[in-house]
Amino acid sequence: MSVKAMMATILRKQLAARGVHSLTPSDYDEIVQELIEQLKELELGLAARDVADKQKPK
Repeated sequence: MSVKAMMATILRKQLAARGVHSLTPSDYDEIVQELIEQLKELELGLAARDVADKQKPK
């Protein structure tokens, strides 16, 4: 099982535990894909900020 599939399963179970039962399997896959993309963007932004901070003169 892929990491994305495991994340989709976890998401489905967590939402079901909170009463959400109306999403399809593809909805969970799309949400996980969007989360992964947002995390990648965040990671790149943080890395760029870290590099910029290291290049600032003290």
